[in-house]
Amino acid sequence: MPYSVNISVEAPIENQIQEITYDGTEIYQPPLTLSESLAKYAQKIDFSKTNDIDIKKEASEVIDDNKSDSDSKDAFQSNLWPWDTVRNKLRSALQEVCVLADVLAIAKDKRYMVLDPVQQEPLETKSMAQIYARKKALSGAANVLLTGAERLKNSQTEAARNRSTPDFHIELLRLRQNWRLKKVSNTIIGDLSYRTAGSKYIQTGTFEVTKAEEDDRPTTPPSSPSALPSTPAVPKTNSALRVSIPSELQGVAYIEVLCQKDQENLCSANINLLGSGPPSSHPDMHWQQKLEAAQNVLFCKELFNQLAKEAVQLQAPIPHMVVGNQIMATVLPGIQLIIGLCHSTTGERKQSNSSKSEHDHVLEHSLHQLLREVHHKNTHHPFPHPATGPLGPSKKRMCAGPMAADRYELLEMTKTETLLEQIIKQAQHFFMRMRTEYVLDTIAKEVKDPLISSHWNTLNSPTQSCVKINISTHGYDALCRTPLVIHVGEKTLKCICRDGKVMHMSYEPQELRDLIFCHINQHQILAVQALAKTMGWQSLANSNHLGTGAVEPLGNASSCLLASPTGDRIIAVRCEPQSGVQVSVAHSPRTDFFPGRLVTERKWEHLGGQFRDVRLEKMEGRNFLHKMELLMASLTSSS
Repeated sequence: MPYSVNISVEAPIENQIQEITYDGTEIYQPPLTLSESLAKYAQKIDFSKTNDIDIKKEASEVIDDNKSDSDSKDAFQSNLWPWDTVRNKLRSALQEVCVLADVLAIAKDKRYMVLDPVQQEPLETKSMAQIYARKKALSGAANVLLTGAERLKNSQTEAARNRSTPDFHIELLRLRQNWRLKKVSNTIIGDLSYRTAGSKYIQTGTFEVTKAEEDDRPTTPPSSPSALPSTPAVPKTNSALRVSIPSELQGVAYIEVLCQKDQENLCSANINLLGSGPPSSHPDMHWQQKLEAAQNVLFCKELFNQLAKEAVQLQAPIPHMVVGNQIMATVLPGIQLIIGLCHSTTGERKQSNSSKSEHDHVLEHSLHQLLREVHHKNTHHPFPHPATGPLGPSKKRMCAGPMAADRYELLEMTKTETLLEQIIKQAQHFFMRMRTEYVLDTIAKEVKDPLISSHWNTLNSPTQSCVKINISTHGYDALCRTPLVIHVGEKTLKCICRDGKVMHMSYEPQELRDLIFCHINQHQILAVQALAKTMGWQSLANSNHLGTGAVEPLGNASSCLLASPTGDRIIAVRCEPQSGVQVSVAHSPRTDFFPGRLVTERKWEHLGGQFRDVRLEKMEGRNFLHKMELLMASLTSSS
């Protein structure tokens, strides 16, 4: 028996290169078809040797020459033609195909031979057995149909009795109207994440929707889906579907923002605000409440993760601290901003002990708005101008070329503020506004004369506010009023005075307090001069920065000199930030003038005498200007 040789008749994987063009393109030869490959290999077969006797002789001669078994095998394999077995196989296959073609021709033409089937012995059939078998099959099919009809009838009667029983497909349709669903194999998977809104948070928000079993459905009437998921007592719902949420998204989560001073004990803060114990989900909670609570947990986790990443990357003068689920940042010297992630798996809000004051709801709302604004910008790019331009660059960057923007302006366009920087600026502005309000309210309580009224602008930005201060005297509002406008920024105050002078102050409240007191003194001097004009008195001199007298610890003293219509009375008014208002009166002619040998003319006796202080607290009058009006009137009438 000749040995068989395994050959490969497959075409090579890579074709040969036929031509290489001047540009380096390689043109390959087309692969051979199966018939061409067979013809190619068949050409290598020598069909002259058709007798098996010649092959056996050649094999016996090779075996006789080599006595050893191993040597004989090697010699036989080396001397025997390798395509010999292939030739024999192809020859036998040709013979079989020829025989098959002859058989088919005989069977088709029916001229040479007729093929008749072999007769088999007939089987004995019993008619009654067939009848019983058919009857049994029909009864089985009838039982199946009757059982299905009975179940349909029972479901229809049950639905007619209890109209409130929901249908699984109707519930699934309502679920699909509000949430993203897809079918994977035999399960229904939903998505809670904000990826379609531009979120890049890695945590997935997948949930599974299953049909609720009839044993699991409570018999209580359905509850309203408007109830909050954070309430401890969750009502039972009669729903036809069940929603399975991952354990890390169960419970209630919220972002807590606290502002406190450095003097408070930060070490006693409750760092871990996560609910202790196994996660307990409410199986009877409505699926809408459950999904909304889980999506809120995912949103809070994404927000805190982004803030923590920015806190680590930002290089602040005082480094930010990220400990557990809390972020501590310095807003102003001595004031800390704490942002914490509170996640309770028990379904109840835990009150943190990290500060005595309540958390800031405005800053928490601002944090949510900032992250939603980021999501909106990721999905809503500005339209290019012109329409053929690239999509993505802002309008400023589009106009950078025609407007000949330099490198500095281009770098300024690329700078963006992180969420943590924006919330810190808002917190700084919040403290600046609170300090300004405290200073204005304190001065308004301390100083009864003149009156200080503050008008805050209702249209403000999160980092910019404006307040207008009016200093006036009761009953003399139309006579004189001193306005002062203060722009409250993040770390500075911009004050615009009555004369248009602009002053920039720091976050220290004492600077604003000093400025208000200086404007109060100026208002008193200006109001007295305006009152003197209406009374017919003459203003001789005035100074906002008086250089005489004791040095004031705060600001400078202001003064003015007023003369009566006849010129025989002079009033000197001095306003000091600390001492208040001092009024002195001089009379003319002098009472101590005695003419003698040296001074003989009477005109010298009209020189003003010495100034005498007026005790304003003993005078009648509602306020300073009222007392000055009475004083001027009395001095005018007496003259």
